[in-house]
Amino acid sequence: MATYSTTDIRNIALVGHAGSGKTMLTEALMYKAGVLGAMGRPGDLMSDFTEEEQEHGHSLFNAVVHCDYQGRHINLIDTPGAADFIGQTISAMPAVETVAVVVNAQAGVESSTRRLMQRAKDRNLCRMIVVNKIDAEGIDLPDLVASLQEAFGKECLPVNLPAKGGKTVVDCFFNPSGESDFGSVEEAHTAIVDQVVEVDEKLMEVYLDKGEVTPEQLHAPFERALREGHLVPICFTAAHPHDDPNNPVGVAELLDVFVKLAPNPKEGNPRPFLKGKDTDHEIHADSDPNNHVLAHVFNVRVDPFAGKLCMFRVHQGTLRKESQVYIGDPVEGESRKPLKIGHLFKLQGKKHIEIDDAIPGDIAAVAKFEQIHRDGVLHDSHDEDSIHLRPLPYPEPMVGLAITAKRRGEEQKIADALTKLQEEDPTFKVTRDATTHETVIHGVGDLHLRIMLEKIKHRDTVEVDTKPPKIAYRETIQAKAEGHHRHKKQTGGAGQFGEVYLRIEPLERGAGFEFENATFGGSIPHQLIPAVEKGVRMVVEQGAIAGYPMQDIKVSVYDGKHHAVDSKEIAFVTAAKRAFIDAINKARPALLEPVVDMELTVPNSAMGDVTGDLSGKRGRIQGTDMLPGDMAIIRAIVPLAEVSNYQGQLKSVTGGQGTYTMDLSHYDPVPSHVQQQIVAEYKPQHDDD
Repeated sequence: MATYSTTDIRNIALVGHAGSGKTMLTEALMYKAGVLGAMGRPGDLMSDFTEEEQEHGHSLFNAVVHCDYQGRHINLIDTPGAADFIGQTISAMPAVETVAVVVNAQAGVESSTRRLMQRAKDRNLCRMIVVNKIDAEGIDLPDLVASLQEAFGKECLPVNLPAKGGKTVVDCFFNPSGESDFGSVEEAHTAIVDQVVEVDEKLMEVYLDKGEVTPEQLHAPFERALREGHLVPICFTAAHPHDDPNNPVGVAELLDVFVKLAPNPKEGNPRPFLKGKDTDHEIHADSDPNNHVLAHVFNVRVDPFAGKLCMFRVHQGTLRKESQVYIGDPVEGESRKPLKIGHLFKLQGKKHIEIDDAIPGDIAAVAKFEQIHRDGVLHDSHDEDSIHLRPLPYPEPMVGLAITAKRRGEEQKIADALTKLQEEDPTFKVTRDATTHETVIHGVGDLHLRIMLEKIKHRDTVEVDTKPPKIAYRETIQAKAEGHHRHKKQTGGAGQFGEVYLRIEPLERGAGFEFENATFGGSIPHQLIPAVEKGVRMVVEQGAIAGYPMQDIKVSVYDGKHHAVDSKEIAFVTAAKRAFIDAINKARPALLEPVVDMELTVPNSAMGDVTGDLSGKRGRIQGTDMLPGDMAIIRAIVPLAEVSNYQGQLKSVTGGQGTYTMDLSHYDPVPSHVQQQIVAEYKPQHDDD
């Protein structure tokens, strides 16, 4: 049995921009809590244990660790900082009550800092800010605090302050005494009290009457202020001081904040479960250890030795070894066959520590269960119907690479490896493009895809060749026209005969395809009309001028001729195809290209360069908004062909601070010179066919 209760648990995700020091901070927290006998060094850290992480020197995947400190059990999830791996970070949020956003004191408020603060706020999670690397030279911590408040609101207030040149920190909440490197400790304490009492009218009356309240009186309203987003505490640390790497600064004090002020699972803002297909039917977990089990699988990792490792957060009931559970699964639906839990684990980085049970609020894992997928819900009530959580909003993976097997015969092995990657990463997608006949992998950025390919090389021992994917163009027409073809073939026996007259006209953009039988008098027998439609649809699927599917076109067959003996289905399929192509060539055929909606977050200083660059790529700027601080949002509509590999260009223009999202908007005609080039490239290949 667990030696702690639900109220003793603290679940915290460490998130932040790349380089903020989250992984080293995790190491320091485990060291100060007594889990580690000594601090590790970069490249040899408790939560960066995969081959890819050690090779690249930074976190790429979620890592779960835990410690016991002052009678409390703390579960920490160390998340990647690179923007390409934000899907991993988002997937950890349903498992925690508190998100600690780590900020590099030297870099200040960075693009990912803003995105992650907003993500946590949207999830209604308690937030705190950890300013790390306070021992660095040339930093202005008072200015940084002002920047944090400008970006995220005046509710961002220090609960401790650096002192003695960043060699220690002093408490501003429980014991507001001593001197700090900036600001008055007493004033910082007063600011916190003023902010906290605003959520409790009775306590505010006491405060106004007596002029002070005790930390004990502040505890409950402090946690309420956290839950309501009325307070975002700021803490200061130096997890890996330059002059004394084995003596982290502010880390023990941060553990104190986790233990004394962070909410336990009963005090957070839990997300409701949904039952069945009706998204309005909510189930609220009650953290009762004796109730039936509800546990959410928030992360999946495929280990070459342990198999599929599924990490979950228990929301209700107690999950025990040898117990049987059902799976509410987003991939395969509700399982009516019970699954027996053979082994339960607590994760300590790469170590799996076997346990007997997992209580409400705790984070644990099971291994070697292929039936469980990310976002699945484990429960032990056979009467429940398709229990799940509302899907998380992940960024759409818009960077693609077309892949082929480097060695013949490994296609199935590659397919299996890609399936594993999709299991592990919610922002990694694999598609088979029916238009271009390519297998395309999609990720958030270039680094994301590169790491995924490295992973299957190391883990699955397969390699692929890559190239930029083809743009999925479409074909259409811009005018009305008529087409005709007589197909006549005599081979000595029964011949083939079919004649088709048709007219075509363009439809409004996005209308698709329409087929109309406008014949009369039996010019084409009724039973042969499906053959005519089949021939037309073959051209719609294969294209007429460049090999891309057609859209926004109406075809009306209005006349034809047949022969009592020689008119067969194949004759009218062929006649219809050629009549349709004849009409298309007279109807000003056009190529359509995909156009995407882009939203870019860039520094104010780069706005002019970015908007000018997008305009040069045939983009249309739709609007701009200024963000607090020195960042801005640009909204634009741009042809996908111009920005299919835009990440590197944006990083160059913005000094690595720019980010963007893309979503398909619509299709527009390509410029005439572009169309001529694409058609010219297609014709020789088409002629060979």
